[in-house]
Amino acid sequence: MAAVKLSVIIVSYNVRYFLEQCLHSVFKASSRMAVEVFVVDNDSSDDSCSMVKEKFPAVTLIENKQNVGFSAANNQAIKLSQGEYILLLNPDTIVQEDTFEKIIDFMDHHPDAGGLGVKMIDGNGKFLPESKRGLPTPLTAFYKIFGLSSVFPKSKVFGKYHLTYLDNNQIHSVDVLSGAFMLLRRSVLDTIGLLDETFFMYGEDIDLSYRITLAGYKNYYFPLTTIVHYKGESTKKNSLNYVKIFYDAMKIFYDKHFHGRFTFMLTPLIKTAIYFRAFLAILRRIFQRIWIPIVDIAVIWLFFIAILPIWEQFKFGQHGIYPHSYLNIIVPIYLSIMTLALIFSGGYDNPYRHKNFVRGIFIGFGSILLFYSLLNEQLRFSRAMILFSMTFAALFLPLLRYFYAYIGIHGYSGLMPSTSRILLAGSEEEAKKTLDILGQRYSYQIVGRVSNDPNDRLKNGTLNDLSEVARILKADEIIFCSTNFSISEIINSMMNIELVGIKFKIATPDNVSIIGSSTIITEEPLFDIEINSISTPMNRRLKRTFDLLLALFIVIFFPVVFFTFRNPLKAFSNAWRVMHGKRTWVGYIEGENAKLPRIPPGILTPLSKRGNNFDPSIAGKVNFIYAKDYKIFTDLKIVLRNWTKLGL
Repeated sequence: MAAVKLSVIIVSYNVRYFLEQCLHSVFKASSRMAVEVFVVDNDSSDDSCSMVKEKFPAVTLIENKQNVGFSAANNQAIKLSQGEYILLLNPDTIVQEDTFEKIIDFMDHHPDAGGLGVKMIDGNGKFLPESKRGLPTPLTAFYKIFGLSSVFPKSKVFGKYHLTYLDNNQIHSVDVLSGAFMLLRRSVLDTIGLLDETFFMYGEDIDLSYRITLAGYKNYYFPLTTIVHYKGESTKKNSLNYVKIFYDAMKIFYDKHFHGRFTFMLTPLIKTAIYFRAFLAILRRIFQRIWIPIVDIAVIWLFFIAILPIWEQFKFGQHGIYPHSYLNIIVPIYLSIMTLALIFSGGYDNPYRHKNFVRGIFIGFGSILLFYSLLNEQLRFSRAMILFSMTFAALFLPLLRYFYAYIGIHGYSGLMPSTSRILLAGSEEEAKKTLDILGQRYSYQIVGRVSNDPNDRLKNGTLNDLSEVARILKADEIIFCSTNFSISEIINSMMNIELVGIKFKIATPDNVSIIGSSTIITEEPLFDIEINSISTPMNRRLKRTFDLLLALFIVIFFPVVFFTFRNPLKAFSNAWRVMHGKRTWVGYIEGENAKLPRIPPGILTPLSKRGNNFDPSIAGKVNFIYAKDYKIFTDLKIVLRNWTKLGL
């Protein structure tokens, strides 16, 4: 048996379809050399593990029962591996058929190479700058966090973080390799040690790259092969979480390697930059959440101001009847009630749902009238003004949403029906299979098809004509059938098409899914597209509200209701657990629920009334129905029917 030349290690967490496509490409690239493949699953809740066992039996699968982090998971596989070289590979990547041969050949001919990274593009064919990076010294990190590296990308001073002054298509010696694709020489790892498990996420690739150079070896950027790195599941870099994780990783790195040397620079530079970035991130997130409600409030308030003198003149024949407190106090209270009703009804959820907004308007209108009826007689100024303003809000504010959609505000695109113009790249037979996957997921029009089959008379051109065909047919998306084309052909096509705004997707060889950046289309019932799924923001909010109200009721009135439970103390304990989000009053029946949206374990289930007297085979179907068409009244009905069991 030939000695293992390469050990490929993939750490996976809840990326089942990305992982499947990645493994397809890995095994295609392994056909001409001795390669072993490891998948380390960090306690995924999807069916990643069963997929690997069923479709890729040659993979050595390590199933962790908890998320141990990136470094620890890689180390688990490295200790079991036998390869002369070790490749750390992200699951949301696709490698070319000759990628492994090229990188191993380069390493064999460059004994000074301790590690190697390759050219990476995202799912839309754009070059990823993290393909090559410099050492993030305090000054370099400061320039990056403050944005100076983006303003002066060609500067050798400000552009060090991503080495943006170096040619993307030339081989270079670099400081830092990306953990998404990191080829390592085993003999070097034996010298410098494995990944530092102090780094849970981010920073471990920087640390390992730096230790390679400290040991006298080089890290190479190798652009003679290109991979796709979707990054669809990555942490958003504008989020507060990313800022915190990035800072923590940098602090660990500096404390480990530069302690004493850069300590005086770390405090004034890095912390200032981090806090500045965090401040901007906070402002951005707050603004994104509140600007539309503020506009709504301002519009309705201005309507009150405009209509008030008209109503006074009509009703009383003169102005100045209503006191200043009406506009300054009462109207703001009305608007606050309306805003809370819209928030609770999902009127400001993203993406926007028109029915949620209209429902919020009516709930707000009813709540304002109720509030009005409770006011002192002297403060009940006019029902007519309330009616006028709420009618205006119900008519004008939805129109304002269409304006948001027209100018391209994120979350409102669904109001402007659009049809994706799709160009298929593949044979007629594979194109039909792709259409089966697309089904009725969204509105699309197939505008054409390219194929390299000389006998295909229905094609609009070959793969070499793809850019021109896409331009002539005004395609918005291109879907590649990977059964008909090699990954190399697909990646080269993605890089060579320069049409602005065009998107790419790839259908897997087994026609199970179509993958794009942050996009997964399958034939399976994905809950993110179900109208009333338990995973929608509004239903999550309603379910949590129901849980909290019931838990509070039991805790507050426990001296009165304790005798209604079979086990009163357990009911009280369950109420506290529900309040802390560890349990929910109604959850799934125990079993295989990997594909369902995650919710806390339930005190009750949809079949609690039957006890254990039901066929276990129907549990999955019952859970599916419960999650697919969730209603808060379903939870209420289950609780009322099983009240005595809340303490079990």
